[in-house]
Amino acid sequence: MDTVIHNPTDGIYAATDDYVHAIEVRNPARMLFVAGTMGLDARGVAGTSLERQLELVWSNLRTILASAGMTVDNIVRLTSYLRDAAYVEANGAARVKALGDRRIPTTAIIVQTLAEDWLVELEIIAMA
Repeated sequence: MDTVIHNPTDGIYAATDDYVHAIEVRNPARMLFVAGTMGLDARGVAGTSLERQLELVWSNLRTILASAGMTVDNIVRLTSYLRDAAYVEANGAARVKALGDRRIPTTAIIVQTLAEDWLVELEIIAMA
């Protein structure tokens, strides 16, 4: 699978350092659509802080990706569902930490989650 970043600068606002406008995937052999994944431990209990939930959600995503023979390097799209707008910065920092130098198209949406103690939910698309 080859990817090409598309980050036009003429006639559109600039992307920030932590995401890109678009990523073209050339010749993918497989696509993985991952449901909204939360910061829950193996027993289904939510982490007690935003930081803990972000650690858990990325750990859970790595586990799901590994089950498909993939890693975070295969993620080509991410949508974050945050319970509070105040979580945007921490969520972005966790994403950058998880993806390293890779930048992908992302969207963050502020929502009322299904359970009060669920602070963040991430949905991804991965390709190999």
